[in-house]
Amino acid sequence: MNHVRIAIDGPAGAGKSTVARTVAKRLGILYVDTGAMYRGVAWLAQTYGVSPSDEAGLVAMLREHPLTCGRSEHDTVDILADGRVITQELRSPAVSGMVSELSAHPAVRDILTALQRDFSRHESVVMDGRDIGTVVMPDADVKIFLTADLDERARRRLSEMEGQGFCVDYQELRATMAERDARDASRPVAPLRQAPDAIVVDSTGKSVEDVADEILSIARQVLHG
Repeated sequence: MNHVRIAIDGPAGAGKSTVARTVAKRLGILYVDTGAMYRGVAWLAQTYGVSPSDEAGLVAMLREHPLTCGRSEHDTVDILADGRVITQELRSPAVSGMVSELSAHPAVRDILTALQRDFSRHESVVMDGRDIGTVVMPDADVKIFLTADLDERARRRLSEMEGQGFCVDYQELRATMAERDARDASRPVAPLRQAPDAIVVDSTGKSVEDVADEILSIARQVLHG
């Protein structure tokens, strides 16, 4: 396959990671979960006691403990900190609760955007996040804005977290996600928004395979006319 870059943006719980991973696997290219990179920063901040509001402290922490990325055996990107893979430790409620605040800092975004762009220059990728089609890969071959209604997104996230052994209240989780939607959409740096040339895909009531089929059909039309 020629060098292909697919950007999938959207709010939390829309199914971006699962769908993007499925699309990448079916195309035989690399899946890059940019949200995991920001979770990696949150994991480091929690580990080293740095406040998510302290931009200078976060930057200093990343210089002393830089995040690195490596290709996993499943054609996804593993996140490493202090020389070890931390990918499986990035979904705790404590880490999740820090991500939106620290990801709003321009200096933090600059560091991670450079990592993301480097992958997209050297690899065919399916990359998901909130600003992939608008900031990270504005010249991506295919841009998707994946969404779903808030209730369904909250149910999905609840199921995911309960499956990982966390006890979470649905109403509290829903309120947190609504708050994050508003914060991500209104932040001055790289806000969550649909790129003008992105195609909207609504995953409400659809299976992962159905949504992946829809995106692959769009990709074929865009790439091959």
